[in-house]
Amino acid sequence: MSTVTDTLPASSTTPRTRIATVTSAPRPRLLTGAVVRLFAADFAAMVSFYLLLSVVPLYAADHGIGTAGAGLTTGVLMFTAVAAELVTPALAALLGYRRLLIAGLLMLGLPALVLPAATSLLALMLVSVVRGIGFAIVVVTVGAIAAAAIPAERRGEGLGVLGVVAMVPAVVALPFGVWLAGLVGHAAVFAIGGGAALLAVLPVLFLPEGRSEDQHDSLSTCLRRPELRRPLVMFAAAAVAGGVVVAFLPSAVTAGVAVPALFVQNLAATATRWLAGRRIDRRGPNGMLAPAVLICTVGMGAAAFTSTPLAVLAGMAAFGAGFGLAQAAALNTMLARVHASQYGAVSAAWNAAYDLGWGSGAIGIGMVAAAAGYPAAFAVAAALVLAALPLARQRNAEPKDGRAKAP
Repeated sequence: MSTVTDTLPASSTTPRTRIATVTSAPRPRLLTGAVVRLFAADFAAMVSFYLLLSVVPLYAADHGIGTAGAGLTTGVLMFTAVAAELVTPALAALLGYRRLLIAGLLMLGLPALVLPAATSLLALMLVSVVRGIGFAIVVVTVGAIAAAAIPAERRGEGLGVLGVVAMVPAVVALPFGVWLAGLVGHAAVFAIGGGAALLAVLPVLFLPEGRSEDQHDSLSTCLRRPELRRPLVMFAAAAVAGGVVVAFLPSAVTAGVAVPALFVQNLAATATRWLAGRRIDRRGPNGMLAPAVLICTVGMGAAAFTSTPLAVLAGMAAFGAGFGLAQAAALNTMLARVHASQYGAVSAAWNAAYDLGWGSGAIGIGMVAAAAGYPAAFAVAAALVLAALPLARQRNAEPKDGRAKAP
């Protein structure tokens, strides 16, 4: 059986060809050298991002910038990231994935080191812009490299593991950064966060170079192709609900309910994304989008009963499971429908849908929460996800990356 070498996305003129192994042959090794180095770099980069995510607004508030200004630093960070995600595939075509990933890590880490000198809103916003661009480059390039470097027969499981690698810093580093800032001060947290991103450059230096030659693959390309647009919009609807959960659940219920509910939601999403990936490797992503929509809908609907703690906990467990399933199903469905040269475009589109959905849920449905209360906001989010069900019912097209369908 042929083995998978440490490669990055191939050009559109020389697409990768994968042949599914027979059931009696051993499965290809998942953790190749390139994959391990990539996962290590991604973990360090996500530690850098999440460690500072809540600390920067606190730092802004402590310097008299005000609540609105503190929130603006995060808003600028995320919306800059979305804009940068849309152009990252074209940059990869010019620079190559390894060089671009190194640039993204430097843009994520170096500005963090100068944050102690940034005491005005303008300075903090400039830092947020640069770090937002760096974050976008990291998530898009890591996704594209992983899709090509992971053996195709185990891509679903491998991308699920990558989701776990990215999720652990979100669960641990986010609250740890706030606690550490109160213990040793903001400057120390900024130094640790910046250093983590710079440390991530080391394993990337040993990745082989790769370049996507298709400079026209972008979010607009995905939106023009119905077979890519449907799972993308469906996932964006689920991400809107995710934004509602992150933004409003802590305010909608007591801390004694919110903390375990958010933990259960994140744990369920992480585990389900990995398990779904394993199932996709065996049977393909067919038939997984619709259940993801329904499970997300049920979970958000249950969470609307904010006065009943058990309903909230059960709802968040269900929503987390549905959201993890939606992540795996949408991403793998899109990857199965494109050539390897288009992995960067798919990664960019998927990440942009995630971030835009998250931000739109916090802002748009936040208006519903302000006017009608939190239960109504959760109910509206559930209805929005359910409205995406027709988009999830189409059967997958034939894979375009040369991989035979799993038996």
